[in-house]
Amino acid sequence: MTGRREYDRIRSAASPLQLDLIESFAAGKVGRRDFVRLGLALGMTTATLAACGGANDIVASTGSATQATGVGVGGASAGAVKQGGTMKIASIAPSSPLDSVKMVDLAAYGLIAQCFEFLVYTGGDLQLKPGLAEKWAPNGDGSEWTFTIRQNVTWQDGSPFTTDDVVSTMERLVKAGNSALKGVIQAGSVKAKDASTVVFTLTGPNGNFPYLVSTDNAQAAIIPKALPDGTTLDKKPNGTGPWKLTKFDAKVGATFVRNEAWWGGKTPLDSVEWVFFQDLQPQVVALQSGSVDAIVQFSVTGGEGLLNNSNLNIIALKASTHREVWMRTDKGVFKDPKVREALAWTLDREAMVQSLFKGQADVGADTVIAPVYPYADPSLPARKKDIAKAKALLAAAGVPSLSATLHAVKLQEVPDLAVLIKGGAQEAGITLNVSVEDTGSFYGKSWCPEAPAAPPCSGAADIGIVDYGHRGTPDVFLNAALSTGGVWNSSQYSSKEFDAAFKAFQASIGIDAQKKSASAISSILQRDTPIIVPYFYQYLAAHSKKYSGMATTALGQVDVTKAGLV
Repeated sequence: MTGRREYDRIRSAASPLQLDLIESFAAGKVGRRDFVRLGLALGMTTATLAACGGANDIVASTGSATQATGVGVGGASAGAVKQGGTMKIASIAPSSPLDSVKMVDLAAYGLIAQCFEFLVYTGGDLQLKPGLAEKWAPNGDGSEWTFTIRQNVTWQDGSPFTTDDVVSTMERLVKAGNSALKGVIQAGSVKAKDASTVVFTLTGPNGNFPYLVSTDNAQAAIIPKALPDGTTLDKKPNGTGPWKLTKFDAKVGATFVRNEAWWGGKTPLDSVEWVFFQDLQPQVVALQSGSVDAIVQFSVTGGEGLLNNSNLNIIALKASTHREVWMRTDKGVFKDPKVREALAWTLDREAMVQSLFKGQADVGADTVIAPVYPYADPSLPARKKDIAKAKALLAAAGVPSLSATLHAVKLQEVPDLAVLIKGGAQEAGITLNVSVEDTGSFYGKSWCPEAPAAPPCSGAADIGIVDYGHRGTPDVFLNAALSTGGVWNSSQYSSKEFDAAFKAFQASIGIDAQKKSASAISSILQRDTPIIVPYFYQYLAAHSKKYSGMATTALGQVDVTKAGLV
């Protein structure tokens, strides 16, 4: 801790929520790592955090490939790279148009992030850092947040970036029912106070709000006010970011060149080329052969050849990435919660972690509060395979046997997971016919069809397995997939008790309050079982050792602004 005079100065300048955190840290109620994470979220500067004693836990802008949670960088220091060159990156082809507001898949997320930027960026260890917003701060209870917007930034078409662009983007997200912001802000909630200040008036206190306008919320990338709704990046390239899109083919790939006017400076690389594939295996072969230089994401299953390749740098990130088995709670064979719980007892989760990830994953307890979150409840037991209990639950529900089609996206290990779930379910008398579908068919027809539009996802299949990328807080998972009327609520789950618990979590600021509300959420989800979460797995990416400085979030947003040939 700093000297008493400096400490008093910091206390006097702090907002009420910041002061409460500082006092809790000084009293030993909050650990150093949580102090830094919460302090950055509340808008405290790194200098203030360091002065209060948190210097050792402030992660550098990209973190470490082996130690960071949620984001990392592969290779040696990005300072030791050459100028020039083109890096080729293998990626699954995007399944949705490059509409930043409505996109739903990780491939599209990664492409949009090359051109459009965010107010806030997530860094290592769940910590936040400035983007188009230079700083932010809450009012006394976290119900209003003020963001100071970066000045002298221009769009790639030469027009100035303004606070009006921020307000317009937020209005679009409200209209679209954004996965993170629905119910958090309303039409008219966001206003430009002046040319450098935007004020967000929330529907209630929210301690995690800066995460909801960060890279964690992929659709929250700031786009120009003048851009017509529904315009895709490939139809009208623009952005404030480091790369300009010059070529795009949804089946072949995308080419980006350096934005010479980027406010962040000159990138070492001249250009970046995304090469699209329909499956993982050809991406692995392409990286092994040298026809591409990096891969956005791969899994242990199918990517074994990369893990021990001495010519590659592997980025392995602890994350909240997971697979989610949804079951319709409003109709069909899984309407009865006893039937849903029965299926949950048929999974051999430990075996799944070993066979699919060689142990590089955490067993899930049917909650989206991942172990990487500091407020996760380690005492919550994960269900262990118990066929007798599953059969008893089915008998109590009056359905000793049933059948359904299990829809699975053709993505990494998901088809293999579907087969394992099918096998365990069969032992209990549940027949699951696996349907493996390409990303377009799965997302558009099975998981969350656009029609009928109200409520969202009400046209979803009875059961399926969907992928969820990492977020620094679970708000997106809780809001979009599980809250009543959530935009990704394929289970059609609706619980007043859950909604109240989620609202309490949103309003919580301190670690103790977060732990209490998160524990309540997990208990409700495990009891009601609208979803099954078998595991949380490490996010894996890789690049050739010919390059250094490539970073990636565990949401598929590759950052090559500091990358280059060594």
